[in-house]
Amino acid sequence: MTTARSSAARGFALVIVMLVIVVLGLLAGAFALSMKVESRLAANANNDAEMEWLGRSGVELARFVVANTGTGGGQNVWSLNQIWAGGPGTANETNGPLAGISLKNYQLGSGRFSVTIRDLERKWNINAADEPVLRRALTVVGVGAADASTIVDSILDWEDANDDPRMSGAESDFYLTKNPPYFAKNGWVDDLAELLLVNGVTPEIYWGANAAAHAELVVHPTGGAARNAGAAYPVGLADLFTPISVGRINLNTAPASVLQVLPGVDENIAANIIRARAGPDGVEGTEDDTPIQSPAALATMVPGLGPQAAASLGSLAGVQSLTFEVTVDAQIGNYQKRFVAIIQRSGAGPGDVRTLEFSPQ
Repeated sequence: MTTARSSAARGFALVIVMLVIVVLGLLAGAFALSMKVESRLAANANNDAEMEWLGRSGVELARFVVANTGTGGGQNVWSLNQIWAGGPGTANETNGPLAGISLKNYQLGSGRFSVTIRDLERKWNINAADEPVLRRALTVVGVGAADASTIVDSILDWEDANDDPRMSGAESDFYLTKNPPYFAKNGWVDDLAELLLVNGVTPEIYWGANAAAHAELVVHPTGGAARNAGAAYPVGLADLFTPISVGRINLNTAPASVLQVLPGVDENIAANIIRARAGPDGVEGTEDDTPIQSPAALATMVPGLGPQAAASLGSLAGVQSLTFEVTVDAQIGNYQKRFVAIIQRSGAGPGDVRTLEFSPQ
């Protein structure tokens, strides 16, 4: 009996010891993990200042490239085969200041960065869009006529300086009844996401095909709850508009959906424009691209678009880009960070390219 009790006591003590060892092991592992995380966070914090300078250096590289695009040869045409857009470069560029310039994996000190430049003239400026442009844009999105009237009038009411609603529009007295209440902007759109506050604009209409990735994050003010269901649209307002640009779209960079907002340009003509500017190989951004030299040139380059229709596009479209979104992906070791800037060209020299915005993403 005594032997049995002694064996049981020893077994119980062994279990206690094993439990203590397991608990101590778990505590040691948790402590080690915590220290590893703290060390990583401390290292990242120490790298933040250097990361920002990598980001700003990327923006300066973008300013240099944009400033020297088209110089030396009087070129006033901006297209996807040029270095700024990631193309191989034209003859003027490869024999000028941009020869040998690379926007990818640029080594600087202990870090490196890559730069992506996209012109904002590939989209319509929402602040310069009048009623016909807005109606054509909503037709491209696929919005019905009744809903389109509400959205068009409401966008124009959002931007104008008064509180008098248009026939199908909305002003502050309408938005103040929502939960939460808010006022109409009564001014230019600064951030395109403001359109999500406009009467009639749903996340599906705003994001288009990307709505599923964004809708759960949006509390729609006119509904008061996150919207994750509704009509599916292949194109959204975010694909067609920007709040910052010179106001005329670039025929050489605009995608098909943006081109279709032009009067007289349907899906087929938009495809013909892209096919014409892509050159013989049918791929944009390559050496054999044949950029459009002027809106009037579309008459001879694009089947289905006559001289009169081509000439009429001059007030809405051109072949230049002056405003650009710059994305800089910086990396130091395994630490990565992205910065986004908006730059705008006002002349032909490096000092004529201004940085309008810069922020981490």
